[in-house]
Amino acid sequence: MMDYPLLLRSVLYRAKTVFPEKEIVSRDFSGTFRYSYADMSRRVNQLANALDKLGVSANQHIASFAWNNHRHLELYFAVPLTQRILHTVNIRLFREQLIYVINHAEDKVMFVDEDLVPVIEDIQDEIPTVEHYVIMTDKPELPNTKLKNVHSYEALIRDESEEYDFPLFDEQTPAILGYTSATTGMPKGVVYTHRGLYLHCLTALVGELGTDERDVTMPIVPMFHVNAWGRPYADTWVGAKQVYPGSRPQAKDFADLIHSEKVTFSAGVPTIWMGVLNHVRENPGKYDFSHVRYLMSGGAALPMSLAKAYQDELGVKLYQGYGQTETSPVTFVNVPKARFQDANEEELYRVRAKTGLILPGLEMRIVNADGQEVAHDGKEMGELLLKGPWIIDEYYKDPAKTKESFVDGWFRTGDIATMDENGYLQLVDRTRDLIKSGGEWISSVDLENAIMGHPAVAEAAVIAIAHEKWQERPLACVVLTPESQGKVTKKDIMEFLETRVAKWWLPDDVVFVHEIPKTSVGKFSKKTLREQYEKGQLS
Repeated sequence: MMDYPLLLRSVLYRAKTVFPEKEIVSRDFSGTFRYSYADMSRRVNQLANALDKLGVSANQHIASFAWNNHRHLELYFAVPLTQRILHTVNIRLFREQLIYVINHAEDKVMFVDEDLVPVIEDIQDEIPTVEHYVIMTDKPELPNTKLKNVHSYEALIRDESEEYDFPLFDEQTPAILGYTSATTGMPKGVVYTHRGLYLHCLTALVGELGTDERDVTMPIVPMFHVNAWGRPYADTWVGAKQVYPGSRPQAKDFADLIHSEKVTFSAGVPTIWMGVLNHVRENPGKYDFSHVRYLMSGGAALPMSLAKAYQDELGVKLYQGYGQTETSPVTFVNVPKARFQDANEEELYRVRAKTGLILPGLEMRIVNADGQEVAHDGKEMGELLLKGPWIIDEYYKDPAKTKESFVDGWFRTGDIATMDENGYLQLVDRTRDLIKSGGEWISSVDLENAIMGHPAVAEAAVIAIAHEKWQERPLACVVLTPESQGKVTKKDIMEFLETRVAKWWLPDDVVFVHEIPKTSVGKFSKKTLREQYEKGQLS
């Protein structure tokens, strides 16, 4: 057979050749922008020509500092297809982290959405490798800016040729550089190759959760974080209509777009889906979600109470998946196997509460502290190890972290899990979030899910606090729904849990807070909660 490299140019080629008329919708700064795959392809070619004129060499890094929009999508193609590397910078990193990742990547050009320009102006003098700044806006005039060597995106590509001959090169060539969201220490760099992203795309197209050209997709998960879970490439490949929610989207914007554009599939973290559900509840009769085929939740454990609410109130299936920055990211997806198609509701939700089934092409092990594989009985737990073509083999320019993160060629995820006899993974906790009480482990994830089953609870996070006798004990931090504030007590929560978890799992205390702090990608920040507790800020 032909020795033909697996490159992302194949994704764009198929979209423009087979689905040139299909629509891409983008919530732009001045309104809604619509164009076709044929239009997008021409603009990608123009951008590729513009990058050549900026003097960026092959394998150099080009940074994007942007929301989910059509210009960001064009960068997803023009940069890697010209053998350059797109560094998708997380816009929610702290100042010192931004400076670190840009310098660590040695970015040469930075593309910045217009409303994010002040953030980059503030650090401009501390990121000396950046030689050009390109502001992405739909306005004819550039905003006033202190940035040097600045260009308008639209002006930059306007007069360029709409033709470009994308080269063939080694499929192991880097395409995208991302960084972890830094729950501990500085962010770590992860390089995604053309081959890895290509194969990751293929797994997103198979089975019940696969998309095709009849779908209308909306990636809510940020394009600046883990390739938006692979959606921009997978959905382009199949010619799906794509909807991008643009700058600073809120729950209302997501609900409006799902309704008006008749979205059939979307993906985001649980906190997003909580917000959307609450907004729909507050506006009865306004939204029609009947066209939604399913929604995907990831980044944190999906509370089954939330999945049930979507099914019962909106008639929408909300599934969960699992992955990490280091795994491109998707590795497990929860789809009920055929043997459960006639299961009763209780059994079906028990299955759906699992993390999921491993994707085709990957291998896994769950090992105990001695490195021995645990039994697949749904009870014995251990650390999840992964191996496969879209799993990293090193951290970018970080040999020390690389050495501690791999064992015998397997990537150590740092997640504790079980595997049942049906092949379903159940994520128990992060190693740093497990609570060891009296020599026994308590899963903060399972305890949180139990608490969020209470109808008065909007959000809940559980952290370990030191205990003189038991070593550690759980502390529950709870956000009540607006109508329940001041009416639901600690006693109510504890009584609710008594029949749902083991007695020794019951939290030593329940504190009510206005909000759970979030990480840069919308997950609960237990690190911040632990810091607040140590400073006496939780009471």
